[in-house]
Parts: sequence; C-alpha cells; structure tokens
Amino acid sequence: MSSGRPAGLPHVDAETPAVLVLPGPVRRDEVPGLCAEVRALLEGGTAGVVVCDVGGIGPPGLAAVDLLARLELAARRAGGRIRLRGAGPALHALLDLVGLRFQAEGQAEEREPALGVEEAVESGDPAV
Repeated sequence: MSSGRPAGLPHVDAETPAVLVLPGPVRRDEVPGLCAEVRALLEGGTAGVVVCDVGGIGPPGLAAVDLLARLELAARRAGGRIRLRGAGPALHALLDLVGLRFQAEGQAEEREPALGVEEAVESGDPAV
C-alpha cells in the first residue's frame, strides 16, 4: 500500500540561509574553493545570505581577515553577502581595526535598537 503525494507545493523555507562551516585554520590554497562554495550556495538558495560559522578557525589573525574579505567579495559578486556565526570578541575587534564590517548573528543590525530598549522622553522636550 502506498500513500499519494500531498497536494500543493512542497514547503520551502526561503528565509533560512545556507551555512558554511569554516574548518580549522584555512590554508591559502583552500580559499578559492571556499569562495566557489559561497557562490554555489548563493546561486542555489533564495535568502541571499550565507552564514559562515567561524567558531573553528582558530585565533584571529590577518589570514582570517583575508579569508573573510575574499568570501564577502565572492558573495557580493554573486549578489549576496555573508553573515558571521561564532565570531569571538577578538575577531570582531580585528575586523573593526582593519575597517571591515560584517553582520553577525545575535547582534542587532545598524539603526535598529536592541530588543528591550525603550527611548525615554522628557516632559520638557520640544516636539520635533
């Protein structure tokens, strides 16, 4: 006995981005393959974002900065972007130091207040 196919279109979650887990320290010869993988993930998905799990790349250094800059460039050329997952404070500080900005999971986007933050209004403030 076999059951029939359910009616309607299959469920596709267009909001869930693809995830690329970066292995331990990445060698220079592995970078082009990872860039190609980012492009392939963006072409195959509809979210326009690839989440790069950087928790395992080791201590941050200029090699990690170079890798992330190249992955972002590959993503931009494919019409998307990357988002960081598992980036520690040291990596964020190093990226800020060299002037690279990446969206990271768990952070409020720019111009968005963090959840639970309310603006206070003083009674004597003039109306804008």
